[in-house]
Amino acid sequence: MTDAAPQSPMPDRLSTDPRSPHHIAALFEHDIGIRFNGKERFDVAEYCISEGWIKISAGKAVDRKGQPLMIKLKGQVEAFLRQADDTQ
Repeated sequence: MTDAAPQSPMPDRLSTDPRSPHHIAALFEHDIGIRFNGKERFDVAEYCISEGWIKISAGKAVDRKGQPLMIKLKGQVEAFLRQADDTQ
């Protein structure tokens, strides 16, 4: 099938935080998938493909403003739009 390949490319950097300049609300209307070092992750708050990192929350820890503390993990990052029939 050729209709699955030509989708709009994912941005190099994307954040789930609406206060971030890297937040694109229109993309969150779709289901976004992140593969980090070959394994799919469901807890990613921000990613950067070119620099090779993701940010995830550090448990229940929060900063003094009530925002979750983030940990940056480095590795190979791949972002994609999930199809309705993806069951990975």
